[in-house]
Amino acid sequence: MSFFISDAMAQGESASQGDPITSLLFFGGLFLIMYLLIIRPQSKRAKEHRNMVAALGKGDEVVTNGGMLGKITEVGDSFLTVEVADGVSLKIQKDMVASLMPKGTIKDA
Repeated sequence: MSFFISDAMAQGESASQGDPITSLLFFGGLFLIMYLLIIRPQSKRAKEHRNMVAALGKGDEVVTNGGMLGKITEVGDSFLTVEVADGVSLKIQKDMVASLMPKGTIKDA
């Protein structure tokens, strides 16, 4: 009566596990790809931002993360005073500066 159901065949050994060296190389390659595509570019951008923030000085024109364009009037240890209009100054954290703009950007805007 084995027309429809095949007889079970016992295997001599368990299912093959694969070579441990191959799996180590796979995970090493995966980490290398993650490092080259994600970790390294992000740390490079963070380093450039730290250098830009450290070099900020009075008179520089900046854009904040909130999109405010202004000129730095005062520099402290962790805060900047940015003049965004005549007589309107904002005190912001240094890390919230998104980018440094070329001189004369405010006159063009």
